[in-house]
Amino acid sequence: MRPAQFPSPRASVDLAWQDRKIALEYQWVGVASEGPVVVFLHEGLGSIDLWKNFPHRFCEKNGLTGLVFSRYGYGRSTPRLPEERWPVSFMHAQAHDVLPRLFDKLDIRKPWLFGHSDGASIALLYAAWFSDNVSGIVVVAPHIFVEDKTVESIAAARQAYLSTELRNRLARYHQDVDSAFWGWNDIWLDPAFRTWNIEECLSSLACPVMAVQGEDDEYGSLEQIRGIKKKAPHTQLSIFPRCGHSPHRDQPEKLIQEAGQFVQDAMQNATRNIQALNPRRQP
Repeated sequence: MRPAQFPSPRASVDLAWQDRKIALEYQWVGVASEGPVVVFLHEGLGSIDLWKNFPHRFCEKNGLTGLVFSRYGYGRSTPRLPEERWPVSFMHAQAHDVLPRLFDKLDIRKPWLFGHSDGASIALLYAAWFSDNVSGIVVVAPHIFVEDKTVESIAAARQAYLSTELRNRLARYHQDVDSAFWGWNDIWLDPAFRTWNIEECLSSLACPVMAVQGEDDEYGSLEQIRGIKKKAPHTQLSIFPRCGHSPHRDQPEKLIQEAGQFVQDAMQNATRNIQALNPRRQP
């Protein structure tokens, strides 16, 4: 059920997953609307708080209802168990198992997905697998295969976490910062993860797709979004000059405008298609 107040107070939802109960924090943002909900999927070190006010601003500007949540192991959601390591298929598990459970609990049907980094990869996997239960996706700095520059930047983040103020800064956004950081860092630097690749599933993308990447993205080359368009030619690409891995922080106004216009256009096209299939009878 959608709330009367936006942004809504923080809440949590309990899910049964991997033979245990987990709690995921979530919040409604934007404005009351009758259209599809925009679900925001955060990066590999993200959470509700690390998005700052971008999801609310995006939805408010475009007259949309949005949902932000922190995945298991992040933010104020249930922390990862100390001995637990993410498997190579951890993003597949989020897309194929956790998201459907979350959407069912919160009564979300045919959402738009707005994903950043790991969250963008999860959005791609969900949309490819559940083509009948997604309205469209906006993927920002997605990963579809592992590049040397990605691994090098993640290795540099590991060193920074151990030797600089990075851990203290991240701790503002996570109940258990080590749960968030090491879950992400360990799997991306695991040699077994070097073969991770989701390119083959992208040909199943049938919904509207917009792929955005900063020209100076330190975590991936433009071959990431170009690879999406090769498999799903209807994908709209947008390359942001003078922008790094996080366009929603580097160039938020540009992203709000361009992605918002894409969503609005796609929603209008969907409405026209429905009307064409179900013309009103003339008196």
